[in-house]
Amino acid sequence: MLTRILPTFFLCLFFIGFAKTPSGQAQGLEIGYVDPQAILNKMPEMKAVQQRLQNFAEKKREELTAKRQEYQQQITAYQKKESVISESAKQKEEERLGQLGAELQQFQTELQQEVEQKQQELVGPLLDQIDTAIGTVANDRGLAYVLNTTTSYGDVIILYASDEAQQKYDITEQVMTELEI
Repeated sequence: MLTRILPTFFLCLFFIGFAKTPSGQAQGLEIGYVDPQAILNKMPEMKAVQQRLQNFAEKKREELTAKRQEYQQQITAYQKKESVISESAKQKEEERLGQLGAELQQFQTELQQEVEQKQQELVGPLLDQIDTAIGTVANDRGLAYVLNTTTSYGDVIILYASDEAQQKYDITEQVMTELEI
């Protein structure tokens, strides 16, 4: 929750700072905005990235499914022999199964991290290209700042822009042109 509030808080401070700036200093300040997610989705390379990521994630899901099945088989085997083994053997077996359950959870967490890392590895170069194109367009247009239209959580930052403001300050299309999309 805090991680969602902080970006909005800092953005508000950013705009409050401009509100307190003497009008003579802020007059030439040009701010644009861009929708990097829309650009990313239209990049031709993104289809290949999505396919590679989907294949990687599927492989990891299969690994997890195999581990879960193995764990379930061990639980079933324990349940079958539970009534005929001693209390100390039950306790040892339950501790072992508890450890296996914890290892399964750890494995699941690691797989999730691997998928996220793979996503960053595959999408990172595309985001770098977008960032470079944003810088080029911003410099060409004389923009001092370029804002993202949404947060990384998908929350909207630009709540409203008139048609005139969109034409003047939304540089998404120009960035796509720079990237030859």
